Amino acid sequence: MIVQSLMAEFEYEVNSTRKLLQAVPEKDINFKPSPVSWTMGELAQHIATIYYWYVGTLTEDVYDLAADRLERGKPEDINATLDFFEKNVEKARAALNAITDETLQEPWTMKVGDRTVLGPLPRGVVARSFLFNHIYHHRGEMIVYLRATGNKVPGLYGPTYEESIGS
Repeated sequence: MIVQSLMAEFEYEVNSTRKLLQAVPEKDINFKPSPVSWTMGELAQHIATIYYWYVGTLTEDVYDLAADRLERGKPEDINATLDFFEKNVEKARAALNAITDETLQEPWTMKVGDRTVLGPLPRGVVARSFLFNHIYHHRGEMIVYLRATGNKVPGLYGPTYEESIGS
């Protein structure tokens, strides 16, 4: 039952993430709101990368980020990021389809080499926080980036403010 709910949410939210990433314009790909922020392209690539992490989170008991060699395109290439996103969504979907409600109760740990950075926690808690909520957090940041650069923000949960006032 929990897995079915996660799958339904995943499918719904993937479409919203896709719309948001498709709204990232090449002309503003290097925009960053502060010196310590990612560029718009780096943020888009990070969002796409989170979908890759579904596999390690849902299929491994200990996920070592240091051992994972992920090939990404250049963050300045939004088309490469969109392709990367789509490939990662397919991997994430397969990983979600392979889990059970029982496996969501099993302990899970993230490491970077010898250092534990998250967990051990029940895999289901990690799925909600590190995967689903993590994506939503960064999508919110992307909306701020788009608005700060004067770009149109797609409606993710109905019309945006700008759409509702007739802009």
